[in-house]
Amino acid sequence: MFLFAYALALPVFQIVLFYAIVAFLPAILLLRYVYKQDAIEKEPGYLLWQLILLGALAGFLSMILESVGDRLIKSSPLDPASITYQVVYYFCVVGMVEEGTKYILMASRTWRDPNFNFRFDGIVYAVFTSLGFAAMENLLYIINYGVSVAPSRALLSIPGHMAFAVLFGVFYGRAKLAHDLGHKVRQVADLVIGYVLAVCLHGTYDTCASLGNAASTLVFVAVIVIVYLLCFIVVRNEARSDRRV
Repeated sequence: MFLFAYALALPVFQIVLFYAIVAFLPAILLLRYVYKQDAIEKEPGYLLWQLILLGALAGFLSMILESVGDRLIKSSPLDPASITYQVVYYFCVVGMVEEGTKYILMASRTWRDPNFNFRFDGIVYAVFTSLGFAAMENLLYIINYGVSVAPSRALLSIPGHMAFAVLFGVFYGRAKLAHDLGHKVRQVADLVIGYVLAVCLHGTYDTCASLGNAASTLVFVAVIVIVYLLCFIVVRNEARSDRRV
């Protein structure tokens, strides 16, 4: 009886394992890249794993909050078929909620942690949290829509989340430095600027992807190319100019 149950469970386990590998591998490769750029002082493994899990938790919280936001915006006078509706939804619901949940959970764990002692750490924390979110989101997409969506998710969505994270992480590290130097106004400004820029990039990304017309597709491709280039350039430059906070 036990062997029969094991034989039935094995294919299910293999399918789940395959889905997990397809969903998580792109995120793992990007996490490894960012981790290697942190040349001065590596962050402890337990902290990075906690941030990945917090990112996954942010994904579940976002689904709940986005469903509430979706109901609110549907009750507004906006026409669901209009471009204005799409822009408001992806900027004010998806972008604000997803970036907010990721970075509130990340900051609650890292802001006062003694390991947060270099400016580049802000990028590391943001990227690990964001890619934990993206990996979980990717897994849910693959489970719901099949492995056929994996290539597009790997090439577009996961690096997109990394780019949003790098953008916020740059300002998160600067905010920590401003805090330690006693510059409260600059600290708040850095946090607000980082969040707003991440939301704007996220909203632009999702809006262009959802519209599907020629103009939006052109903008989407341009955003992807620019994001790829800037993301790796910023990570390298920030790593080379890192300083203690």
